[in-house]
Amino acid sequence: MCAAEATASLLQVEENFSACLARMDALIFKPLLQSEPSDQKGKENFKLFLLLNDQFQALWNLTEENYRIVKQKCSTSESFCIQDIYIVWKGDLFLSLYIRYFVTFANYVVVHGFEHATKSKSEAWKHHKTVLKQFLTDFTSETSMSLALYTVLHKPIRDHIEQYILLLNKLNEVLKEGSEKDIVSSAVNEYGKLKSFVSQVLDEACFTKALWKSLGYKFTDMLCVPERRLLEDSKNLPISASTNRSDRILLFDDVLVLIQGNSFQSFDLKLVWVDETYREKSAPGMHGLRIITPEETFVLSAKDPQMKAVWQWKLNQAIRQALNGKRDFPLWGKTGEGTEPSSCRFFTYVFRLESKFKSASYEGEWHWGKPHGKGTLKWRNGRNHVGDFKEGLEHGFGICLVPRRSEDRYDCYKCHWYEGKMRGYGICEYGNDMVYKGYFKDDVRQGFGILENFSAEHPFKYTGQWENDKKNGYGVWEDKDRGERYIGTWLDDHRHGQGIVVTQSGVCYQRTFHADKMVGKLSFANGFILEGTFTNKSGQGLQTQGILNTSNEQLDERITKAQLGLKEFPVEKRWKGIYDQFLEFIHSGCKEEMEESFTGFHIQTSKELRKSQEYLFCQRGTEDVFWKTEDILEELVQHHELGSLQSYLEKALKSSLHPLGKLLKALTIAFQATYSGIGANRHLLTMAQEEVKYYAKKIWEFYQGLLHLALEQKGQLPMKCVVGEVSDQKAYSVVLPLILPCFYPELFMLYMLYHEREDDLYCQGIVDLSLFPDIKLLEFLDVQKHLWPLKDLTLTTNQRRSLIKDKCFLSATECLQKLITTVDPREKLLILQKTYEEIESTVSRVVEKDYKLPMDDLLPLLMYVVSRAKIQHLGAEIHLIRDLMDPTNQGGLYDFLLTALESCYEHIQRMRLHQRENCHVAHTS
Repeated sequence: MCAAEATASLLQVEENFSACLARMDALIFKPLLQSEPSDQKGKENFKLFLLLNDQFQALWNLTEENYRIVKQKCSTSESFCIQDIYIVWKGDLFLSLYIRYFVTFANYVVVHGFEHATKSKSEAWKHHKTVLKQFLTDFTSETSMSLALYTVLHKPIRDHIEQYILLLNKLNEVLKEGSEKDIVSSAVNEYGKLKSFVSQVLDEACFTKALWKSLGYKFTDMLCVPERRLLEDSKNLPISASTNRSDRILLFDDVLVLIQGNSFQSFDLKLVWVDETYREKSAPGMHGLRIITPEETFVLSAKDPQMKAVWQWKLNQAIRQALNGKRDFPLWGKTGEGTEPSSCRFFTYVFRLESKFKSASYEGEWHWGKPHGKGTLKWRNGRNHVGDFKEGLEHGFGICLVPRRSEDRYDCYKCHWYEGKMRGYGICEYGNDMVYKGYFKDDVRQGFGILENFSAEHPFKYTGQWENDKKNGYGVWEDKDRGERYIGTWLDDHRHGQGIVVTQSGVCYQRTFHADKMVGKLSFANGFILEGTFTNKSGQGLQTQGILNTSNEQLDERITKAQLGLKEFPVEKRWKGIYDQFLEFIHSGCKEEMEESFTGFHIQTSKELRKSQEYLFCQRGTEDVFWKTEDILEELVQHHELGSLQSYLEKALKSSLHPLGKLLKALTIAFQATYSGIGANRHLLTMAQEEVKYYAKKIWEFYQGLLHLALEQKGQLPMKCVVGEVSDQKAYSVVLPLILPCFYPELFMLYMLYHEREDDLYCQGIVDLSLFPDIKLLEFLDVQKHLWPLKDLTLTTNQRRSLIKDKCFLSATECLQKLITTVDPREKLLILQKTYEEIESTVSRVVEKDYKLPMDDLLPLLMYVVSRAKIQHLGAEIHLIRDLMDPTNQGGLYDFLLTALESCYEHIQRMRLHQRENCHVAHTS
């Protein structure tokens, strides 16, 4: 048979089939569609029949179109090819229409559609027996009308599929090997599958129809739906469930049903897992399959391995097809055909049994019957949790909204969870305008955290330690309404123990507190002293009973230089919660999944998170994520040289994604909470200064801890840890310069306040000295005349040398002015050294030879440069350098130059003080 002969045969086949379909439409479909039944069941079946009619019409239209195309080809084409055979060229279209027709036909069969149709029209159908005889050669008066209709509406169509297969097989036999033969072979195979599919669909429909007929109305009304098919019945293939679990087990294509007495349980196959590795210990000789569902686990037991294997295969195939959302084609392949269903799934489920999730709806990822991965839980009361889950519990990052009882507002927790409870770093935005940022453990605030109230009624901010959801340990409380800050220890949400109170007006006092009450001495900024009992009452300010000493002792060193909190708050006990979290992270082995939990996470703004919880699944943070834990540990061991190490640490400390950078960020927040704004009080300078030094020491220790861990993980012997003074030197020389910029604004303000009196005297002295022309000032400072740089003075005829200002030693002056452009004590000392070199260079040029300045010459020259540089707050600069410079510089050139600068500073102060005293003597005389 050639392509032309095949096309001619197809033309005849389609012509006959089209005529058959026309008779079926006129004699069967149209009569059945004439009137809609009045009963509910009849109406439901009638809708199915309408759908069957639609599929029939689509099939008929395709047959007519195919007939027209083939007829046109036969009449116009001289030569034919495979593409002219429409059932091959458009095979997918034919297959899909036949599949849809028979699936809909089977749905109608399952609900006893033909029985209901013929029963409601029994009289009318008596007159149609002659019609049915045209289709059924074996039709007799004994044949039931429902069976006749069933046969008439599927047999001619099945026969037509057989004709397609016969025709294509004949064509395939005569074709030579090549692409055309391959195409026809593929079509034969697909139509063969269609034949099997139709047979299987009808068998399944009859099998399911028989089940609904055998079950009582209670089960049928709840379980029977047109699309559902029975795949296996324990009555036909015996298997039993766990003891007293069920009398009968039914496997459908979408659910597994266990029937016991007059009740049943159904389990959606999308959330059913089959554990075939289960071995029954309690029932020797039985072969079990453990069935896992979201809330229940039970065992199906068979008497022999063959029966277990059949149930296992059918269960897995049914689950896989349910997950795919479509049945196989054909329905039943060979044993073992197809992949096993995935253990990881995405589905929605409402929990029914008693548990923390009762009545909650979970939508998300599952693994072996438990929420696992990303998902969303929603309760009926409005609470919901979106985040990561592990083995059925919240685990990892998550956002939880909890409705408040008394108002239409929510508490929003953005936190890390561990085995169902909050643990690690989190942010909670409470519905009462308070926000907590810090650490949790077992659902309560624990460790370091910041609680801030943004309401206008009573705004406050607490930064410090928490235990069991209460303020406990060292912390800082700022009452923004009163303009007051408390720095000290807490117990059960009350100020308790030693504490410092600083007010916006400059009052600063330190005393012992007990349940928010204080007894002690209060020192005012103007030198007044108040002794007594103090109590803070809301809305009533500070109340006291005591004695006020108004003697002016402002200049008394004991008052202006008093430093608080040094013995009462040892620096190693401050901010312990911050260090503890980092230590826990290191001790855990720096596991990547724990990094955010221990050292904080980075998210978008709160408003954006409230708008959409989709941010949970987006990248949290704005930096490129190149600081992976394994990369950090890998890179750590590569930096041994000092320069390389400093470069690495600088990059790490600037990154909010590196653990050390996150640690520095937390310490910066704590420092600012203590010493910025109201906390800028000179009595706190030493406390702040030693705190910054301790930060450097701890960061160096933690770097050493990370390095030790990195070497251990690489199987290398960790280097001998540096301890004691050597470790401190590394902290001061390597870390302190890198972290100081984070604390410099607050710290330098404290230095300015502490040295305010000296700096005022110094500034007045500078003002006085600035009135001198260069020559007069050099003369006044006893600079030897042969060192004067007179060549630097360019004079006009109308100028006198004595009037020239700010020309001598200009390069040294400009160099010294750069002292205020850097925060690093190391760089400030370099600037001082450069200034000294510029002075010496100028002198060498004047005397026309290399000249090393002795101290007697250096001091007056340096004082000249200092007076012309006019650096404000020079006392604060000098003492900051002295306190924070590398200890290894003590006794060297830097120490010598700093001492010289300090001498100049003190001499200028004494000059001004001496002038004031002389003025006072002259005035009194």
